[in-house]
Amino acid sequence: DHYGEKEALVANGKRRTYAEMESNANRLAHHLAQNGVKPGDHVGIYALNCVEWVETLWAVFKIRAVWININYRYVDEELVYLFDNADARAVVYHAAFAPTLAKILPELPDLEVLIQVQDESGESLLPGAIDYEQALAQASPERPDLEWSPDDLYMLYTGGTTGMPKGVLWRQADIYVTALGGLSLIHI
Repeated sequence: DHYGEKEALVANGKRRTYAEMESNANRLAHHLAQNGVKPGDHVGIYALNCVEWVETLWAVFKIRAVWININYRYVDEELVYLFDNADARAVVYHAAFAPTLAKILPELPDLEVLIQVQDESGESLLPGAIDYEQALAQASPERPDLEWSPDDLYMLYTGGTTGMPKGVLWRQADIYVTALGGLSLIHI
């Protein structure tokens, strides 16, 4: 709020001020909520590094849902396992990953909300998906009216040599503490 016009993020040639990031995250949060995503529901982010990735993360926090970073290197079997194991209800994904999602969606009946971020791949929207920019355009830029809880979570899936990825739950508050070099929220 204090630095709205200052640049917050630059990724792949796109720039966002804090005010733009706030507005876009609010809009996406409202779109997710209007499509049934509630506090505690799981939302996957299946994209390369981009401003939309960070906006999605913010949006998910704003509605007290649980975000899940999905490794774009996973193959079909790992993706099905991860989406199912995570009980994912929604996913924001780069268009380049649409063909992979199209193959595995029949195995994921609980994955109901699909939001596609356009990229250079030229891939068409999946049936039932909405374009990211269209989702933003249809929703309010106002902050969602939900009270934050110190028990809100996010889920990190780890990979490696031990088989399928394993989900590790962290409190969202721990992200802030870690990102601030160990400072607690009380010191901010």
